[in-house]
Amino acid sequence: MSYEVTAARRRPQQFDDLVGQEFVAETLKNSIKSKKIAHAYLFAGPRGCGKTSTARILAKALNCQRGPTDTPCGQCANCQEITKGTSLDVIEIDGASNTSVENIRQIKDEVLFPPVNAKYKIYIIDEVHMLSTSAFNALLKTIEEPPPYVIFIFATTELQKVPATIKSRCQQYNFRLVAIDKVKQCLTDAAKELNIQADDEALFWIARESTGSMRDAYTLFDQVVAFSEGHITYEKIRDKLGLLGIDRLNKIFEGCAVGKTDEVLNILDEYLQGGVSIEQIISNSADYLRSLLLIKSGVSKESLLGNSKERFSSIVLGAWNAVQIERALSIYLQLYRDIRYSVSPRYELELSFSRLCWINRYVSNSEVKEAIDAARALLGGVSVPSEDVSKGESSPFLDGGSLPPEQSASQNAVAIQSAEINEKLKIHVEQEQTVPPPSFQKAIVVEPSEIGYTENPDMENDGWTNFDSPPEDHQGFSDFDDYSGQPFATSEVPENHTKEAGFPVQLNDFFTLSNGKRMAVAQLRGNLMAALSISAPFAASNLDKTGEWKVDATSVNITVENNYDLQLIKKYSGEITAELSNICQCQMQFNIALKEMELEEKSEQVEIPVQAKILVDIFKGTIVAGRM
Repeated sequence: MSYEVTAARRRPQQFDDLVGQEFVAETLKNSIKSKKIAHAYLFAGPRGCGKTSTARILAKALNCQRGPTDTPCGQCANCQEITKGTSLDVIEIDGASNTSVENIRQIKDEVLFPPVNAKYKIYIIDEVHMLSTSAFNALLKTIEEPPPYVIFIFATTELQKVPATIKSRCQQYNFRLVAIDKVKQCLTDAAKELNIQADDEALFWIARESTGSMRDAYTLFDQVVAFSEGHITYEKIRDKLGLLGIDRLNKIFEGCAVGKTDEVLNILDEYLQGGVSIEQIISNSADYLRSLLLIKSGVSKESLLGNSKERFSSIVLGAWNAVQIERALSIYLQLYRDIRYSVSPRYELELSFSRLCWINRYVSNSEVKEAIDAARALLGGVSVPSEDVSKGESSPFLDGGSLPPEQSASQNAVAIQSAEINEKLKIHVEQEQTVPPPSFQKAIVVEPSEIGYTENPDMENDGWTNFDSPPEDHQGFSDFDDYSGQPFATSEVPENHTKEAGFPVQLNDFFTLSNGKRMAVAQLRGNLMAALSISAPFAASNLDKTGEWKVDATSVNITVENNYDLQLIKKYSGEITAELSNICQCQMQFNIALKEMELEEKSEQVEIPVQAKILVDIFKGTIVAGRM
């Protein structure tokens, strides 16, 4: 009898033989028992997880001579033909090589004929996502309304490529990757069938390399059996396949933990000379560091670690905390991406191991925060509560073990200095408490004559001192309403003050409003400027340049020197009139005009040039200042 690979020899023949797909098996068995059989099924999932095997088991269950039954006998002619792939009523089609519309049209013609020997004509189309769009469209009507004796079973590893119109016409079943423990158990059973001894460590490695695919696990198992000579060990796998192994990894990482860079680089060169590839070293190192990180997190499950917890080096676990191991793991994960574009991948690998030799001096952000808190407590004399220690909780990225000697010594020094400062502060507080509170003495009165002060005989005595409240001022000027008609007491104003200010200072000009109130022109002008500086700043700045104001009971007349100011102030004449009426509390008029000298100058101006007129017409403006 010819040799048969393990994947074909151990292909499931019953629903109960499916590994890791219990949900799919139970659902299909219940649908067969209740005779609720769909006309189209869609099996989706990763490679090697049992999609095609499940489709064949379903075909045997439906076409078994004792069925339909959820437990096909496997002995009748129909079951034997389906197992061998020679049944005329169960047609398996490779979707990757039959993608055209003509292949689908052939199926549409064949479904018109009933099955030859079985009850159902079943089409199993593997890798259905490889069909073309036109092929899918040609298949839609047949899937939606097939003959009662036709059943379609589609299998795909890329469900997202299957059109939604196909998905909606099928019952969809999602297959999963098989757990590592179950894969390892299947490999153990396969080794017993072949009368081969196999170490658990070796089988765990095969199961992990399969990543949950049973077909990949059986294929790798056959390869290992071929050179193991009846006994599968991890050492044989390591030597034949060019792996590092847990012992070699412990050796090189122990050198990194103690900081022996030269020894680590020599060991690395030995491994490379022995035929281990750079990619394999990076991959195995990343797996090793991941396992160390899981151990630091409290994980001891062998299927996750790949080896028993005791196989990992205690020296490495004691030298590095979880944060440092996480940092080391990130270095190798980044290294695997960088070597694709590196000038020399070996240099990159040697640099990574050199970095691991001082990883024990790596300080994380949390450790920096702890140092800052300790320094703050040292400077302020306040103890910082350690929440993590009091609560008994540990961060997933912090090591619960003892710190390295350098860090422990520094923290002890900080604690000693903090205790000394607290003791000094305590003594200082006690000394302050013993000092009596200050007593207030009577103020010493010094006579003015004793310090050489003499009163001015010309100064009038107002009858009060700095120790008494000042008398009321009955001579203050509060408002112009009570003004008796006396002129302001003004100081002398320089002759050039009016020119520097830009307008005449009308301090002695008064007017009487229509309501009988008397007001100074300067007061009116100042109040108007203050009000316009908020509502119309441009108008206020131009009013500041105006000439003499002539005010009577109902109007204010002002003059400006140029046409530009005239036009701008006229633009705000409404606001100015409203503010004037509000200040004077009566209706006021506001009039503005050019000075007479401006009018005289206009008569002397020459005729405007043609170019200037063209510009004025284009921009729709006027000439407001300047000579032609």
